[in-house]
Amino acid sequence: MSTPNFRKILVANRGEIALRVFQTCAEQGIKTVAVYSEADRDSLHVAFADEAVCLGGATASESYLNVERIIAAAKETGAEAIHPGYGFLSERAVFVEACQAAGIVFIGPPAEAMNVMGDKVRSRKAMAAAGVPVVPGVNDLSSAQEAMVAAREIGFPVMLKASAGGGGKGMRIVHQEDELVRAYQAASREAEKSFGDGRLLMERAVMSARHVEIQLMADNHGEVVYVGDRDCSVQRRHQKVIEEAPSPSPQMTPEVRAAMGEVAVRAAKAVNYSGAGTVEFLFEETSSGPRFYFLEMNTRLQVEHPVTEATCGRDLVLDQIRVAAGEPLGYSQADVILHGHSIECRIYAEDPIRFLPSPGTVHTARWPVGGNIRVDTAVASGSVVSSHYDPMVAKLSVWAPDRATAIGRMREALKETVLLGISTNIAFHLRVLAEPDFVSGHFSTRYIDEHPDLLQTSELGETEAKAIAAAAAFDAAMAPGAEAGGVSHGVIPSPWRQSLRWRR
Repeated sequence: MSTPNFRKILVANRGEIALRVFQTCAEQGIKTVAVYSEADRDSLHVAFADEAVCLGGATASESYLNVERIIAAAKETGAEAIHPGYGFLSERAVFVEACQAAGIVFIGPPAEAMNVMGDKVRSRKAMAAAGVPVVPGVNDLSSAQEAMVAAREIGFPVMLKASAGGGGKGMRIVHQEDELVRAYQAASREAEKSFGDGRLLMERAVMSARHVEIQLMADNHGEVVYVGDRDCSVQRRHQKVIEEAPSPSPQMTPEVRAAMGEVAVRAAKAVNYSGAGTVEFLFEETSSGPRFYFLEMNTRLQVEHPVTEATCGRDLVLDQIRVAAGEPLGYSQADVILHGHSIECRIYAEDPIRFLPSPGTVHTARWPVGGNIRVDTAVASGSVVSSHYDPMVAKLSVWAPDRATAIGRMREALKETVLLGISTNIAFHLRVLAEPDFVSGHFSTRYIDEHPDLLQTSELGETEAKAIAAAAAFDAAMAPGAEAGGVSHGVIPSPWRQSLRWRR
């Protein structure tokens, strides 16, 4: 497989995803450019790029959303291409168009595909026309009165969604008529504030379903393949917390997986897609078998891509770069062979009970190392978790030959993770991984709501005590004069060197 012909790539993002892209670039001999805000001046992603350019103030609007400044940084440094990571500008067609106007390659899909899939109404219409199953619903609601008429036709409960954007913003479940007007007004206001677009659509609320997604990779020569599925059903406030590949649903047979993959490929071809993308589905388990419905398509690399890389053995970032450079994908559907099971836990700096951000300085950070453990992070001892950005501090992933072994391996990795100075959700993850419904694989997107015991405060003190003890043991082992072999996994190198790789 050839090396992409880019000499220098700018990553228009921050934190662990910037480091993730730098890793692949370094392996391919491609120089890298970091961009950063004033708040991120001392961040790890700045330190590990070949060059770095300050974009401006601490807020995202002053920095990571500043299209003009990012384009200028690429020109100043001679970067031929820009990788957007995820979040920020990664799904903004205007950014794609700005790159094209400046003669810079955007490592991602075409602007038109992004425009269609980034608008829930347009994407629903396009998918229905392509024969992709969609949840029954009504598009383009313009008033609460229209919403009431639509809800009576569809039948309660219904789901209101913002036509633009995602991440759970502008989303409301309405169970009965007297809740609808207030919910419509609140969802529209939130959508307007978050995306500058208050339009809503309505769908039948599928109250018990999994969130299953299909990872795609497509080139500019007509090749589109699916590289496995992921189950992202463990969510809070419509935000994913734990992801795994493949889905543990007892109804996810090889035949069903292939059918979903073929539908996802059809969805991508309907909008002339290229690059990495993910088609998300509601996966409803019924007594007569599964039903799946198109939710949306994420036109970027997903946060949870490590579990797919673990099970398919491919570097998805390298594939993105090669496709953007005009190369053929180089493999077909028959070449995609999946192995084992992988789980990812998103570690957040947050109140573990109320799920509220808990920014601050990380006094001590120790990450687990060893076979089949991967840590994607830009946090080390002394790092500051800023209140200006998403509070996720790491993605901890494991791989194993089977799901039961992967769960056990993840529990051990979490117990070895030490983050002092901030509150985290590590104890919450440990509870989930020991909970019988999760262990058996029987859960839906309502999992957290249906298991309020997961949010108890017990064991939090015990978990913190263990973390402090682990940190102390590590520091003692690393002190001058300590005997060799004092740490079971050996010396923990920097996050840049020890993370992002699978050790099999």
